[in-house]
Amino acid sequence: MTQDQAFAFAILIGLMVAFIWGRFRYDLIASLALLAAVFTGIVPHKAAFSGFGDDIVIIVASALVVSAAIERSGVIEALLHRVAPKVTSLQGQVVILVGAVTVLSTFIKNIGALSMMIPVAFQMARRSKAPPSSFLMPMAFGSLLGGLITLVGTSPNIVVSQMREELTGRPFNMFDFTPVGIGIAAAGVAFLAFGYRLLPRDREATPTMEKALNIKDYMTEARVTATSLVNGKSIGHLSALLDEEVLVTGLVRNQVERMISLPDLILCQGDIVLLEGDPQALERGIRRARLELEGHNRSTEAKGVDEEIAGIEVVIGPKSVLIGQTAKRLALHERFNINLLAVSRSSKRFTERLRDIALRPGDVLVLKGDLVLLPTKLMELGLLPLAGREIRLGNPRRGLVPVVVLAGAMALTAFGLLPVATAFFTAAVLTVLLGSLSLREAYEAIDWPILIMLGALIPVSESIRTTGGADLIAGGLAQLASALPLYGALAMIMVVAMAATPFLNNAATVLVVAPIAVTLAQRLGYSPDAFLMAVAVGAACDFLTPVGHQCNTLVLGPGGYRFGDYWKLGLPLSSIVVLLGVPLILLFWPPV
Repeated sequence: MTQDQAFAFAILIGLMVAFIWGRFRYDLIASLALLAAVFTGIVPHKAAFSGFGDDIVIIVASALVVSAAIERSGVIEALLHRVAPKVTSLQGQVVILVGAVTVLSTFIKNIGALSMMIPVAFQMARRSKAPPSSFLMPMAFGSLLGGLITLVGTSPNIVVSQMREELTGRPFNMFDFTPVGIGIAAAGVAFLAFGYRLLPRDREATPTMEKALNIKDYMTEARVTATSLVNGKSIGHLSALLDEEVLVTGLVRNQVERMISLPDLILCQGDIVLLEGDPQALERGIRRARLELEGHNRSTEAKGVDEEIAGIEVVIGPKSVLIGQTAKRLALHERFNINLLAVSRSSKRFTERLRDIALRPGDVLVLKGDLVLLPTKLMELGLLPLAGREIRLGNPRRGLVPVVVLAGAMALTAFGLLPVATAFFTAAVLTVLLGSLSLREAYEAIDWPILIMLGALIPVSESIRTTGGADLIAGGLAQLASALPLYGALAMIMVVAMAATPFLNNAATVLVVAPIAVTLAQRLGYSPDAFLMAVAVGAACDFLTPVGHQCNTLVLGPGGYRFGDYWKLGLPLSSIVVLLGVPLILLFWPPV
């Protein structure tokens, strides 16, 4: 072993120990590993930051932006709203939810697909009186399975594709993962349709800030437009489109006549309906019915100011100038450049217009205004911002624009008309230009720690190969694999990647294991494609712990799971992935 190889292995071992220890965040750990590699000389100074300009970083960031735009479009929720109420059995609901998340994860980032579907799972759980724990972990696992099917479904596929181009001169294309991925995903969903019974049913969700605040009965106003689904339809039809926890409490027509919201009353363009409910349920309902939130489109632009508009949730303090005032009387929009979108008061159902409500201390408001100027305005008005709750009532996203943009990007890459990085960067820019996301929302959608980790670890990964460290490890694995048939060698690499993922993060696992897999394939006299596919599958399928993937972590609290619950469902699913994945790889990517 040379000195450079010793340095490379020491950095690799230190990286794994730091990830397992969990004392520091993974982007900081990766940055320290890069510095160590530079100062020991195994990464040249000129190449230290080459990873941040790699196509991997561009593709992952762009895919996150496009995924966020689709998540906020409301298209998927609108489709599911038609199907979900018709499915009443617990097993049928599990199949609908897991299947939907799996399909979504094929085209958008799996964490985005899962986040989009969690509210639907809770609605189903309330309707069927089933524990959310029966749904959430199978959905998280389904999101990982769906990510196997296309290039952009999960980060390991993107990373392994780019590494294949660097090591062999050819990247994997958009649907090269599909034959293997569909087979594994179909088998996995079939197992989860029955395997959810392995999960304990007595788990309760961890209390959240939202529950602690216990703010759920907001009153807001929404306008019927020419494109609304309820234009010319009855209020009863509108109620059917809304979630069960949203009530229609009144109607305003022609700005003068106030009407009682009878179920058979026909809605017309320009009508304003008064709605009451949980803010997230209101958002979904307004988006689903294609209503326009009253006050959302009133300009909050200060002259000469290029502003970022945001919604914020605030409580009226004891010395606020709003006490005893109404938004109309105080001229909140005209004087303070702030729009009032919703009001909540404990145990109070409002019958008056939003602008006519006399405000009291302790009332909770949703306001919209200039993000830069809002803090000053809140102090001036005596309002206290509430932390820990994301309010998007003021900016519902709808339409097929991001779906069409994503389909176009995938088609361009599938037919080889544009490189993946160029196509998806173009798609991300178009989602902003076409209004599917604001520029601020696009930046918020990007997981910056992941990008920092990738940019830092790419040169470190390369150093393991250039110092001969990958050859050394591959030599040891080759001795083990020499006594195994081909499928045994592939299974070994897949299991190695699967075992490393909980400690390294799935993208980092590919960066570390892929060069070793390629070298092993070359030593055994095989094409590296099958071994790279095995790495991608293994790195994407962490079903044993809540910490190996963001999707698993996301459902830990809401599902009330314990650390040991994951392997009960994850171990048999991992076995299915290995037992089915290896023959599928051999069938579609024969290494000889």
